[in-house]
Amino acid sequence: MVRKDIRNIAIIAHVDHGKTTLVDEMLKQGGVFRENQAVEERVMDSGDLERERGITILAKNTSAAWKGVKINIVDTPGHADFSGEVERILKMVSGVLLLVDAAEGPMPQTRFVLQKALEMGHKIIVVVNKVDKPDARPDAVLDEVLELLIDLDASDEQLDSPVVFCSGRNGTASLTPDEEGKDLSPLFDKILEHIDPPEGEENAPLQMLVSSIDYNDYVGRIGIGQITRGVIRQNMEVSVCDFHDPERIRTGKLPALFTIEGLGRAPVSEAGVGDIVCFSGIPDITIGETLCEKDAPEALPFVKIGEPTIEMRFAVNDSPFAGQDGKFVTSRHLRDRLQRELLKDVSLKVRDGETADCFYVAGRGEMHLSILIETMRREGYEFSVSNPRVLYKEIDGKKCEPVELLEVDVPEEYMGAVMEHMGARHGEMQKMEPSGSRMRIEFIVPSRGLFGYKNEFLTATKGEGIMSSIFHSYQPYKGDIQGRSVGSLIAFETGTAVTYGLFNAQERGMLFIGAGEPVYEGMIVGYNPKGEDIAVNVCKKKHITNTRASGSDDALRLIPPKRMSLEECIEFIKEDELIEVTPDNIRVRKQILSNVQRLKIVNRKN
Repeated sequence: MVRKDIRNIAIIAHVDHGKTTLVDEMLKQGGVFRENQAVEERVMDSGDLERERGITILAKNTSAAWKGVKINIVDTPGHADFSGEVERILKMVSGVLLLVDAAEGPMPQTRFVLQKALEMGHKIIVVVNKVDKPDARPDAVLDEVLELLIDLDASDEQLDSPVVFCSGRNGTASLTPDEEGKDLSPLFDKILEHIDPPEGEENAPLQMLVSSIDYNDYVGRIGIGQITRGVIRQNMEVSVCDFHDPERIRTGKLPALFTIEGLGRAPVSEAGVGDIVCFSGIPDITIGETLCEKDAPEALPFVKIGEPTIEMRFAVNDSPFAGQDGKFVTSRHLRDRLQRELLKDVSLKVRDGETADCFYVAGRGEMHLSILIETMRREGYEFSVSNPRVLYKEIDGKKCEPVELLEVDVPEEYMGAVMEHMGARHGEMQKMEPSGSRMRIEFIVPSRGLFGYKNEFLTATKGEGIMSSIFHSYQPYKGDIQGRSVGSLIAFETGTAVTYGLFNAQERGMLFIGAGEPVYEGMIVGYNPKGEDIAVNVCKKKHITNTRASGSDDALRLIPPKRMSLEECIEFIKEDELIEVTPDNIRVRKQILSNVQRLKIVNRKN
């Protein structure tokens, strides 16, 4: 059976190339909103963090209608750290829109997701977006996309993919770069014409792979997937089986069934081949499991999700200020929350630590874990985290480490500084080519060499450089890399920071705190450019005497403190330091708070 009334597509692209903005326009022109309806921008980015950062973190399902055909659209994340979302979502669709910025061209994440789509044999529609930009170069970008397809061993049919030139912000599309479109009709028509409608046996036993998970406080876990065979009905009894564990088969019932309609879900009594449906009623359903007819369990193969490459230690907060801000502060709360996250994030791994109050959480990158930390913090959790560490592997008896493909786009005058930094981090240059007035350079660099590099890169390129990286492979250990070049300014005692103490401390380096803020012994209050740790007494008050001198009572001027974001803190800390995360504060501290104990350990090492 061929369902000609449905098309299932995913939109894949590098971060910031305009996927979510294009989906907004597709929904408007696909009849999802009334003509006079007020619609906010990037309507698919529903999470607070997604809106604040302007990035998509979780894949979202929506649908639009065109000429009587329902087009199910999946908006996927563009950042490399959330590529686990993209990998499994591709199992739910028959084709992809490959979105490429008309100025930047294909970037590392474009290569990664395109490779996955080609491996699955999906049909591709190349969408060159942002053709209205002043520096757009659509013809050159199209050639780069073609080169990329050849590099990735695309089939002849995939090399002949149609091309549409779009301006997602204006909601226009055309089939040639010189012509300005009126609306998105050419794009919709290409989807109907080029993307295969879903096929399957309607009279055979049910088979549906769960590709995504949602959670609702009222009904619990909601499974989402595409029906590849048979018919699914409300209140149907089903078997749940796992491709990687054939012995584990359990049964359940489906009290609620929904299909995706626009931005919402519409209840249905039954759905057939090709439909993307959501169901509830199986409390422990997870991604990669197959829903089958009760008497015919037959698991579908599930794409192997890439392994995590970095790890951080999450532990109960044991600082002197513990428990002041957080609602959830115990190891039981922490364990339950991390286990809940595992249910919907397939690229995350959690293992128990050496004590009952700590856990090791492994993910795809610093941003992957920082988003989790920020989400937990906003939910009222209080805990501490260590610096990120890469996960080593032993391959053929050799110690191997993860390396990344780093692509930098910089003005020519800053090339030397970037190449010097990469040399110190064991980066190997792979390719260098001009891109307009700028240079685009590719490096293979150890993942640990990129920890803390982003701020250094922006400083070296005066804020004009663009960098993006993606996991490349495991390679033999590259050797030691020099760590952070600055030292820490550490609070000498517990109390409240005062102007006099801060004024004396700011001569030693840059401060992170201002007057009136509480501090504790061992808390890091700033950094020292000389590279050594120094204890400073920011609580020190001026002694009152009866001696007065001209000008001695002039107002003390403090340099405004540098307020560190969570990402900056993760980049900043080293092995013997922790980040204290609470709903109201992010503080950096030493693992050993006592100044005396720390000095004893340092003296013992020396």
